[in-house]
Amino acid sequence: MAELELDVRDNPERSRYEALVGTDVAGFAAYRDIDGARVFTHTLVDDDYEGHGVGGRLARAALDDVRARGLQAVARCPFIAAWVQRHPDYQDLIRP
Repeated sequence: MAELELDVRDNPERSRYEALVGTDVAGFAAYRDIDGARVFTHTLVDDDYEGHGVGGRLARAALDDVRARGLQAVARCPFIAAWVQRHPDYQDLIRP
């Protein structure tokens, strides 16, 4: 299976990172900014894109952006929390 051409972008107007395949939103990770932390509240991958690694690529890009902005992350979203548990190199971003 070929890897999807995926572009992950912050959409601050909607308070979420969006994983785009062309113009289609394949998935998103919603957040709120509170006290210097980006609080991830919900992640969703469209059924048509399940099983293509969209969620993992979305999580990585979102957390890379959090790191680049000098913020911390709070993983209220179970998907983001589980992803960070599997990727210990991102655990330093998580606010206890």
